[in-house]
Amino acid sequence: MDINNLVQTVLIFALPVLFAITVHEAAHGYVARYLGDNTAYVQGRVTLNPIKHIDPVGTILMPLILYFATSGTFLFGYAKPVPVNFGALRHPKRDMVWVALAGPMSNFIQAILWALVFTLLVGFGWTERFFLEMAKAGVLVNLVMCAFNLFPLPPLDGGRVLVGLLPPRQAYAVSKIEPFGFFIVMGLVLMGVVSKFWLQPLMSAGYWLLAMLMAPLNLLLH
Repeated sequence: MDINNLVQTVLIFALPVLFAITVHEAAHGYVARYLGDNTAYVQGRVTLNPIKHIDPVGTILMPLILYFATSGTFLFGYAKPVPVNFGALRHPKRDMVWVALAGPMSNFIQAILWALVFTLLVGFGWTERFFLEMAKAGVLVNLVMCAFNLFPLPPLDGGRVLVGLLPPRQAYAVSKIEPFGFFIVMGLVLMGVVSKFWLQPLMSAGYWLLAMLMAPLNLLLH
């Protein structure tokens, strides 16, 4: 593997990934606080300081090992989850949905902002490849985080949304999966199920929506 390409790739993705992870986790904590749970705020997790959210193994070591082991074809990582006491929320079952959605939605908003940066750079004739690639990486990273976290299986955000929307008996049955959910999701990822039947359709929809949102600006700039 070309070490120069590796370094360049890390530099291009570093800022988008840090923002994507930090804002995602802070959004969970901020919405939880707004809806009645101060747990994350008291622990200093409602912050844009990435150090508070980075997990040394999940955020740094695991992605690097996977990058080298698979020649960049498969990457996975995670941040320290923001602590939420769902029982402290004013309307626990309903508010759980909003707290869970806050992270993925923050990623989609960031994808819009990175798409805006890319559109403006191209529109004004910017030719510096590094910043163009960083903007494209920002869109990609945030769409992946948004789509992946919406997968409807606990402990992912989509699983918590599902639990919040289901009737009590069914919600309880789904919530019992959480201790094993991570391993189930990883198995589905390795088998290609998540990519083929979940990530690819949602990513395609995300890129299409971004293209529609950027279309008026593209017309103005060209």
